[in-house]
Formats: sequence, structure tokens, C-alpha cells
Amino acid sequence: MGEFKFITTSSPHIHSGESVQKIMFNVAGALLLPTAAGIYFFGMRALVLVIITTLAAVLTEAIFQKLRGKPITVWDGSAMVTGILLALNLPPGLPLWMAVVGAAIAISLGKQVYGGLGMNPFNPALIGRVFLMITFPVQMTTWINPVDGTTGATPLQIMKMQGVSTDYVKLFLGNIGGSLGETSALLIIFGGLYLLYKGYIDWRIPVSYLGTVAVLSLLLGRDPVFQLLSGGLMLGAFFMATDMVTSPISRMGKIIFGIGAGFFVVLIRFYGGYPEGVSFSILLMNAFTPIINRYTVPKIYGEVKAR
Repeated sequence: MGEFKFITTSSPHIHSGESVQKIMFNVAGALLLPTAAGIYFFGMRALVLVIITTLAAVLTEAIFQKLRGKPITVWDGSAMVTGILLALNLPPGLPLWMAVVGAAIAISLGKQVYGGLGMNPFNPALIGRVFLMITFPVQMTTWINPVDGTTGATPLQIMKMQGVSTDYVKLFLGNIGGSLGETSALLIIFGGLYLLYKGYIDWRIPVSYLGTVAVLSLLLGRDPVFQLLSGGLMLGAFFMATDMVTSPISRMGKIIFGIGAGFFVVLIRFYGGYPEGVSFSILLMNAFTPIINRYTVPKIYGEVKAR
């Protein structure tokens, strides 16, 4: 009789065919839709900004991994996604060197300092954006009007300072001033629906996030449609709050996360000094994610508490 070998391996034993690289490149593909809108409305300067932040993010990751003596994994696409997301959160006229600094901070302080992909508690792109907002507040709040190229206020700023709303059609299609990712809500939704179809994000976070903002806006006597379509809410709900690493893993946890983020957006927009609150809302809930995960762990089937 021949020899038989019994080999044991760790799970998973059945592979879905997905990989970090495949997921990241699909996310990057979905982000091309709002990116295209930003280029259409703000011109080639927007494309240059996206390219610069992406290259800076990838290069920073490679340098940090080299210095730490770790394998260089920039081809997995995670740094590329961070660079694109950061660009979509920046004013199109931001000096390029500032964008490079933001990308370097996003990767170094938002990701690599914690050990790399899968270990970061906060969304790296939002870390980069908030750093730039604190360091360069004037440049980060100088917005370009896509109609004539002049500087002006965003719809949220106009609403907060003057109480004047912006036409829904302009908000939906993106012909407004703001960050690159604050342009077309339509294309952001299409990109988000693609990720939902692929199963890369869970519907519970964007639905609970957007739903909370809509319900609280209505209860507080504000226009819920305007609040949903303006600012970076759509981009945040579909592409940043749903980050696999920094969002809860349980179904109930995802709903709690979305409700909490929606609450913070309304609190900051209506009662805070900033007209926008998406970045802060997601980062705040990122901090609560470990606690949410701890208290929303589903029971194992047949589990009985010991007496």
C-alpha cells in the first residue's frame, strides 16, 4: 500500500476568488465616476491633483515599508485608493505641494504608523484631509466656481451664512463649488451601487448614515434633500464610512455606526462652527468601532450562557 499524508492547513479552506488587489482596483474603478465629474467641472487641474496625491500616497507607502524592512505591497492598490479619496476631498485649486503633504500624512500617520493595511483605526484619507484643514485652513476653504472659475462659497457655506438653498438639480449633477468629490451626487451613487452589487460594502452603513441625516434634518425643520445632496455626505456614506478596516463587522454594529455618523454630521452642520461635518463624523465613529464591535458580537448558534 502507498503512503498517505495527512496535511492540515489554516482556514479559509474555500477561497472566494477575491483579493485585496482585486477589491481595491474595483473601488478605484468606482471612484473614477466622481473623479470624472470633478475633471469635467474643474478642468485638467483636477486631474493633475488626483495624479499627484495618488503618486505621493504610493511613494510614501513604499518608502515606509522599505524603512521598516517590510515587503513593498503598493501593488495591492490600497495606497492608490487612499490617494484618490484624498484628492476627492480637496479643493481643486489647492497648491500641489500641500496635496503631497496631505497624501504623505494620510499614509504615514493614518496607516503605516499602526502597522500597515488592516491595522489602522482611522480612515487614512480623512486623516490627511483633517491635517490639511488644521494646517492650511485658508487654502482648504478656497473654493472654485465651476461656471466661471472664480472663487466662491460652497452650497453649505451659503446656507449656513445666508440661509439660501441651492438648486437640487445643480447639487445632483454637480455644477457647484466645493471639493472634487462634492460634485455629482448622481455619479457617486452609481459608484456606490456598483460596490454594493459587488458585495464590497454593506448597505446598512450608507442607508443608516443618510437616513439619520434626513430624519434629523426633517425633525429640526431643515431641508433633508439639500442636506443629503450637498457637501461630501454622499461620498462619505458610500466610499469612506464603509471602509472595511475602520467600520464595524457586525450587522447591528454597522447600523449603529451609520446612525452615530449621521448624528455627528447634523450636530456639526447645524450647531457647530464648520458648515460641513462628514470627515469629523466618520473619524469620530472610527474611534468607537472597537467598542461597537465588542458589544454587537452575534451569538454563536446554540450558544447558552453559563450559570
